Amino acid sequence: MDELVKLVSQKTGLSEEMSKMAVEAVVGYLKEKLPAPIASQIDGVLSGADIGEDLGDLAKGLGGILGKK
Repeated sequence: MDELVKLVSQKTGLSEEMSKMAVEAVVGYLKEKLPAPIASQIDGVLSGADIGEDLGDLAKGLGGILGKK
């Protein structure tokens, strides 16, 4: 998540503290609104964990959101 916070800070000119608050707000919103199988992957993606084997499930979940099977 630190990488995302730095990117937001660079792109917006906000302090890192304010950027972290913004990122946390967006991540929290996504976790609430996305289906559980996808929401559960968010922390892993942000931490840089290897989600290769879970990527198929993530793609299926996104396809469902977009109306694809």
